[in-house]
Amino acid sequence: MGGTRRWQNLGIAAGATAAVMFAAFDVYQWVVAYASDHFHNDFTFYYAAAVIGVTHGWPSIYDLGRQQAQLDAMGSGIGIAQLARFISPPPVAWLALPFTLLPYPVAYWLWSGLLLAALAATWYLAAPGAGRSRLIYLVAALGWLPVIYGLQLGQPGLFVALGVAASYVLLRSGRPLESGLALGLTVLKPQLGFLVPVALLVGGRYRAFAGAAIAIGLLVLASALNVGTGGVATYEQRLTFAAGVPVNRELTLAPYIGDLTVTRIVQGAIAIWALALVFRFRKRTPEWIFVPAIVGGLLASPYLHIDDLVMLGLAAWLYLRIPGQPRWSWALMLALIIAAEGIGEWGPLPIIAGELAVLALLSVAALKHDDGDAEHDRAKPEHDAGLQRDRQHLTVDGQPEAIDQRAGSA
Repeated sequence: MGGTRRWQNLGIAAGATAAVMFAAFDVYQWVVAYASDHFHNDFTFYYAAAVIGVTHGWPSIYDLGRQQAQLDAMGSGIGIAQLARFISPPPVAWLALPFTLLPYPVAYWLWSGLLLAALAATWYLAAPGAGRSRLIYLVAALGWLPVIYGLQLGQPGLFVALGVAASYVLLRSGRPLESGLALGLTVLKPQLGFLVPVALLVGGRYRAFAGAAIAIGLLVLASALNVGTGGVATYEQRLTFAAGVPVNRELTLAPYIGDLTVTRIVQGAIAIWALALVFRFRKRTPEWIFVPAIVGGLLASPYLHIDDLVMLGLAAWLYLRIPGQPRWSWALMLALIIAAEGIGEWGPLPIIAGELAVLALLSVAALKHDDGDAEHDRAKPEHDAGLQRDRQHLTVDGQPEAIDQRAGSA
């Protein structure tokens, strides 16, 4: 017994040491990258789009000529290219607007501070475990390629992760309407969480779905009114162009299937598979809804970049929160994290295979004879007591990861 405990402590110590070393190295690389070129990040395009919106009107934010002129005025030295243009939804430019009152370097680091705060909040809400050992997950996340790369670029993926994590916690705490409203953050980068609101509907969380429909619907309506019909048409053109750029599809199934139409059919089938799992798990705890929705959504996404895999880290945290999972499931989650960390060496296939393995593992759980309902019913008194405590004082536990690199402002 004592020997087992000793080995566990050694494992925790080794994990903490490795996490600190990776995090320190990645933060150093982040600072070096910024020092070498202040503007080589996606926040530059958000900042430029916000300035364009104020000075030339919001329908102009997707005008490539005005984007180039603003980039030149900022002294960025960036030329508009396939991956160097603003194609994010209008709310991203709105979010960057207050930062345009500040000099660009100050704005960049304040924006980065918000992203770090989002990472910390996501960890607090979603990471598994208890006690000080949970800190390992936060440090490990800072040392993970998708996370550090997203921070370097200033990508809003961490805001989306925070919205989904908050939605999970609020649903778990018996506040379904607020849970849905939290998903309004997914409009900042819709391809990262588009399946989650649908999963709430399929999973029978109707009030949560209503909240998501309200929040997302209002933001979409406000965006359309903000940029006008001309801006919407231009935005659609920019998205169509981005979907046709091969590098934007490198982390999806498209390079392995070949034909884009067939790819979309397969991705649609995977989305249906994930939603079928959600329906099967509808009587279980929220983790069973969010994990297949996040993983299935990533597999069904039309385009992804390395920094978008922060959502995979969130899914891993939520998966590890599911009680009664086989001990070796940790190995699968660790393998996914390693696959993302080394994506530059072995490509995206291990990640895609791992995501499919997660859905397959969930399918095995879904096919169990009792469907977990008996266990769910036995645990219900404890669960209800936990919800009551949560209503009095909202608290949560934790989950790990994220880091890497790219260029562009999708």
